Amino acid sequence: MKKSVLILVAAVLLSGSYGYSQTKSELLKHYEAFYDQMRLQGDVDGVINALTHLNVLSPSKERNDTLAYIYANDNQHLQALNIIGIEKLDSDSNLAIQVKAVSLKALNQPKRALEQFEALYAREPNAYLAYELADLKVQTGDNAGAMKHVEYGIANAKDDMKYAFYERQQPYEVPLKAAFIHVKALIQYNMDKTNIDQAIATLDEALAIDPNFNLASLSKQALTSRKEAPEEKK
Repeated sequence: MKKSVLILVAAVLLSGSYGYSQTKSELLKHYEAFYDQMRLQGDVDGVINALTHLNVLSPSKERNDTLAYIYANDNQHLQALNIIGIEKLDSDSNLAIQVKAVSLKALNQPKRALEQFEALYAREPNAYLAYELADLKVQTGDNAGAMKHVEYGIANAKDDMKYAFYERQQPYEVPLKAAFIHVKALIQYNMDKTNIDQAIATLDEALAIDPNFNLASLSKQALTSRKEAPEEKK
């Protein structure tokens, strides 16, 4: 009698385990199909929903990185970092490092963002990353370090490379080389505030490349005002 009861219990447990395995497999197929459909429809919230369910059912570092990237690309930077963290890890994929760098910069954490951009630059140096490093190093007071990246960027920026700015209500793009020259002018001023003319002349170089470079125009106006201020007081 006891033997038959044990056999019955074992059969029920095996049946339950098989049923769970079958259900999990079906759910994975469902959310994989759901993910593909949401991507097709361009539904960001749907894609996030699908990847979250897939990660719960079958955790994957690759999916985790992809989910964090989608959050970051949708300007949900805190959510992105909640998924992959902010630590600098040698085991991180390039995508994970990129997400950390971009999200930390967006959340006004320049020192932490700089650490991630430097890690990415060490793996894949290019002009775009050099610009981010130059910009962040100016923000953190490393003007000499920033100038090295500016020199690299000016030498390696191609004519078709653009960089987007958002200080106006309507975002706009300028040639990446002009963006580097703008940063160069800021560094020159930071390193020698008595030689405003040099920085203004450099800004004129950037504006010669793109006369509609609004940020360079604003910087020139600010420096010109500082230059003329002492004369106005006399």
